[in-house]
Amino acid sequence: MTATPDAEMSPAREADEVRHTIERMNYAYFVLDQPIATDAEWDRLMNRLRALEANHPDLVTPESPTQRVGALPQSGFAELRHPLPMLSLSNVYNEGELRAWAKRLDRILPDTDFSFVIEPKIDGLAVALTYVDGRFDRGATRGDGFTGEDISANLRTVRNLPLRLAKPAASTIPPVLEVRGEIFMHLTDFAALNVRVEAAGGRAYMNPRNSAAGSLRQLDPRITATRPLRVFVYGIGYIEGAPDPGSHFASLGLLNELGFQTAPKAELVNSIDEVWVRCEQWLDRRHQLSFEIDGVVIKVDDFRHQEELGYVAREPRWATAFKFPAVQQTTRVLNITVNVGRTGTLNPLAFLEPVNIGGVLVGRATLHNEDEIARKDIRIGDWVVVQRAGDVIPQIVSVIAERRDGSEVPFTMPELCPACGAPTHREPDAAMRYCTNASCPAQLKEHISHFVGRGAMDIAGLGHKLTDRFVDLGFIRDVADIYSLDWDEIAKLDRLGEKSVDNLRKAVEASKRRPLARLLVALGLRHVGERSAALLAERFGSIAALERATLDAINDVPSIGPILAQSIYDFVQEPRNRELLAKLAAAGVRTVDERHESTARGAGVLSGQSVVVTGRLTSMTRPQAEERLRRAGAAVAGAVSKKTSFVVVGEDAGSKAARAAELEITIISEAELLTLLEQAVETATSPAAE
Repeated sequence: MTATPDAEMSPAREADEVRHTIERMNYAYFVLDQPIATDAEWDRLMNRLRALEANHPDLVTPESPTQRVGALPQSGFAELRHPLPMLSLSNVYNEGELRAWAKRLDRILPDTDFSFVIEPKIDGLAVALTYVDGRFDRGATRGDGFTGEDISANLRTVRNLPLRLAKPAASTIPPVLEVRGEIFMHLTDFAALNVRVEAAGGRAYMNPRNSAAGSLRQLDPRITATRPLRVFVYGIGYIEGAPDPGSHFASLGLLNELGFQTAPKAELVNSIDEVWVRCEQWLDRRHQLSFEIDGVVIKVDDFRHQEELGYVAREPRWATAFKFPAVQQTTRVLNITVNVGRTGTLNPLAFLEPVNIGGVLVGRATLHNEDEIARKDIRIGDWVVVQRAGDVIPQIVSVIAERRDGSEVPFTMPELCPACGAPTHREPDAAMRYCTNASCPAQLKEHISHFVGRGAMDIAGLGHKLTDRFVDLGFIRDVADIYSLDWDEIAKLDRLGEKSVDNLRKAVEASKRRPLARLLVALGLRHVGERSAALLAERFGSIAALERATLDAINDVPSIGPILAQSIYDFVQEPRNRELLAKLAAAGVRTVDERHESTARGAGVLSGQSVVVTGRLTSMTRPQAEERLRRAGAAVAGAVSKKTSFVVVGEDAGSKAARAAELEITIISEAELLTLLEQAVETATSPAAE
């Protein structure tokens, strides 16, 4: 993985390498629950990527980690789309960075007297809780920020989560209210849970956060009900049918009146000096708390100021998190090995003498690439300082050279691939070394694992061990072979029962019906993530249409930049890839988007148009308007550009309306939008559309 880019590396190449690294970290952490890096390392890479994209705006791509939040939903739960995205926060690590954040607010809104709310940052699992007419209706995990997992049944078992709201003293219960919060465990409850688990012969959990996350994702709510879960709520996502409280601090008061437990000791202060004093106080008292926190959240209090400050890269400008320093320990490097990734990258991994860091026993650390190993001069046998933040696998911060005794062994990357023996190669301006064998079994195994993964074709039961076995036996030579497996031969294999083989066959068959966007993700196109895959499926509607598309046509898709467009075009023009796509289609895998089919019947009257909604709407919320636009076939964008078809402007519209006027893009009112949407419904339900 990339850590410190070569000084001669081009910005575009460096951005690509950093994005690739962050996406691997995200997938391992959120989807596999097998972290490969520390929060500190992830934050550093994100900061570097933000800096690259700020200095080179043309490098921003829709699938960039700066444009999305978090991870894809796991299988086993229904997907639930958040009407208002659950955004991430920017981070600051010291007083200087905090003051720099405050100065940016002053530059955007000069001569404004800001008030700030300071709250402890609970180290748990973020959830969205929706109440309708005062009763708990549904709840979801954060997921990728836009779509989460529907865990309503499990959330009902959380003891301090109100299933019916209390009536506030000075107002009525809102008809619709979404509340954002954090699921966690008290440290004493966590310790007691481990005592029970070990007494029953089970394996103790490593830390409260992962225990809470695992408990909340149990498919059987009865198991979740036995776990000591709690929830602290930290704000209102959206409110319908009632006025909002006007400020964040007032909203916390309203939430308390409604029966929620908010994070303790939230404070309202009037200067950044007071903010920093509170940050230092929380840092000093973190180990005295009955639950774990990993920082402090600072928010501008006034909702009007929040609206005016807006968002950047899917993060609110009006909020940030002061992250506590990572915990460090000393241990020894026992060995360094190299794994081969699905794109052929050689990825070094350090195995450590196990050490307890912040309550977690860790035994390995990623080493990123050979330049990073050389820069830190990491050798087998070295004593090193390792750092862990956020309950993930640590990074090696530095080598303790003074403790060397001469027995340490320098490490060099192999000239031959450890998986297939083919020569390895490294481009002069690249950070990673690659296996040159396109048929390398390790690459094929990783590619198949990605293809069948939860965020892709989601073939339950086809895990790493089984895919490796099928590749070794010659049953699978490319991903399309999954759909022509000889089930009679598979049934003859050892350690595979009749029922498991039948379940696997059904899972393979079910995966043929996955949406086109999931297939595009599964194929592993370079730079293509969930968002860009959805845009491609929406615009072209089929693999065949995408294969016929020109480079200009792909580049014209809203939010698809030139680098991403070139990557997509190159993939679909490659003869071997076309053969693979044809093989998948022949096997019955869905290669046509179902929304495209409805558009062909007349439902997508706004198909092909990119729309931006800005300002406050009176007849519906902005998320509701955007969802109705999507159902009418439009692509809803977050920023105005030359590709925008028209902009819907509500009350108190800001810079987006001005930008639209500057670019001479059509601007329509809320009333005109309603007319358009009514026409879309009439077209979709007319006899001609049937």
